[in-house]
Parts: sequence; structure tokens; C-alpha cells
Amino acid sequence: MLDFVSAVSGETYLKVEETLGDGFVRLRVSEAERRQAKHDIQNFEDVVIELLRNSRDAHAQRIFVATGREADDRILTMIDDGVGIPPNLHEAVFEPRVTSKLETMVMDRWGVHGRGMALFSVKSNVGECMVAASDVHRGASVLVRVDTSLLSERADQSSWPVVERDDTGTLCVMRGPHNIVRRVLEFACEHPELDIYLGSPVEILATMHALARDTLDTSDLLFCDDSGRLPVWQRPAATSDASDLVAIAESIALSVSERSAHRIFAGELAPLDTVLHQVLVEDEPIQPAQPDIYRDRRGLKIHAGDLTSFKRDLTTAFDQLAERYYLHLKGEPRIHVGRDQIRVRFDVDKEE
Repeated sequence: MLDFVSAVSGETYLKVEETLGDGFVRLRVSEAERRQAKHDIQNFEDVVIELLRNSRDAHAQRIFVATGREADDRILTMIDDGVGIPPNLHEAVFEPRVTSKLETMVMDRWGVHGRGMALFSVKSNVGECMVAASDVHRGASVLVRVDTSLLSERADQSSWPVVERDDTGTLCVMRGPHNIVRRVLEFACEHPELDIYLGSPVEILATMHALARDTLDTSDLLFCDDSGRLPVWQRPAATSDASDLVAIAESIALSVSERSAHRIFAGELAPLDTVLHQVLVEDEPIQPAQPDIYRDRRGLKIHAGDLTSFKRDLTTAFDQLAERYYLHLKGEPRIHVGRDQIRVRFDVDKEE
């Protein structure tokens, strides 16, 4: 009978116990066991990796990792610009064998991913785990809170490991504590095409606020009466004052004070760079700069229309290079406007 069903309906039917809608399914026990991961959650650093893998598999290009301590509790908020989770499935995704990766399970250095057990395992090992904000095509914000006396973490969470290139030119974490920073950097080295940011909730909020204002058109900000229509990571930009920013931040699981929100609006908190750019400058570790009390603290602001025109000119200029070297531009050039720099990145495919 199973052979007959497989022949008529294909193997997919035999993998699924229940279809939940919007691409999500609950796998049969046999299929989940076939996808069994190499290890379970052993410490909080494992939780970080599982959430990063979820964001990657949701096709995110930007991932924001906000983390901090409150007494014995470690709090983590991970925000991405992936495909998102429909509101009616915010709780179901933490149930066993629920996944959106029916045909695309991933084998990476951390094992098998896509068996519908990662979020279930995370929630089973921590005190609180919830989807704070998400919708289809709007990314997601996931909040995790854990008592570190019950699920341990490394004692040294402040040191950054050393990232270098190996003999093949591949970025690798060479040495340093096996803390949260290391896990994020290891993941970033595996996926240098992703923009991954790591910091405190205030630093992450300041970064999203600045990046979103650089990417959104002025009209998007002026006529946005419902920030819920924006992708989760862009919502902090659609605020008019500090109290509004605090409320939006709370809705996406970033808890900040109104004083911090005022500092973000005043441009006193510069946006973070990606974790790889923080440890690499021309493939060498960054040396910390000496503070300059005479430095102009005002952030560089460029009008959205000028950025659009600049991006168009960059695309035209790249076409000449692409024709000569058989390259294809993947999407538009990425422009990051920092306090005292403008960085441009081209993602390319090379013709075989």
C-alpha cells in the first residue's frame, strides 16, 4: 500500500502528518527521525546557533542579534528579514516536527537542520521562547530568556575571538573563548554573504533605526500610520519621537529606556558594523582607535533620492566591469552609510 501511495502521490505524502498552511507542515515521526540532528541543546551557545540557522533557512539577508544579562538570566532577541511566520503559527512553530523545510533540509557543520525539532528543542531547554513579532514576508523577531543556572553559558562573554584566513583563503575563527560572540562569528564565516550584527539591545536598535532610515523612502516614513506593515527590522525607523521608539522596540522584544531612545534620535549612538567587518580590516584584526574628543559626533545623512540615484550610477558602472569579467550582479548594490564612511558591496555570480 505504501508503495502504491508513493507511486501515485510521490514521496512528499509519506513525509507529512499535517499541512498547517503558508508552507508549514508537521512531519511524520519517521521523517523527523530520519533528519535527526547530531546533537541536542547543551548550552546557551547552542541556542544561538539554532536561531541563526533558522534565520538563514528563512532566506534572511540581515540578522540582528541582541543579547544581555539580567541577574542570572540571559536574554536574546534575534531579528531577521527572512520570509517570516504567519501570526496563526507563532506558537505552533515551537511544537515538535513543525517545519517549513519539507524539501530543503540542510546539512551543515552543526548537523541536520529542517527536521522540525530545533525550535521545539530550544523552547524545551529555556525558560521563555516566543515569536515577538512576525508575519509573512516581514521577517521575524524571536525572544529567548533563560536562567543560566539551569542552562549554562561560557563565563567569558566579552572577549572577541581572532578571525583569520586559512591556507585556502577561507575565513575561520582561529582562537578565543567558545562564547556567544564566537558562535556568531563562526556562523558569519560560514555565511559571509549575510549581514550579521551583534550587540546590546540599545546598539541593535540604533543600528536598525539607522539602516532602515537609509533604505526606506521618505514617503514610507511620512505616510506610515501602521508600522506593522513594515518588515520587523525596519519598524524602528517609522517613529516620530523617543517614546514612540521605546514602544516599537518593546513590540519587537528590544527593551530600552527612553533616555537611550533620545540618544538614538540625536545620533549619539552610531550603528554597528557587521561582525566580520568589526574583526577584519584588509584581512587584519582591527586595532581599537583612540577616542577623539574633538571628533564631529553628527552622523552622516544622505537623502533617499540621492542614494537611489547613486545606486543607479553604481549599477551602470558595474555593467562595464561585468561584461569584461563575465559577472552577474545579484540584486542591487548594497550601500551602508556610516558616521564617517560610505561602504558599497556588490554580490555577484561568475559565469562558468
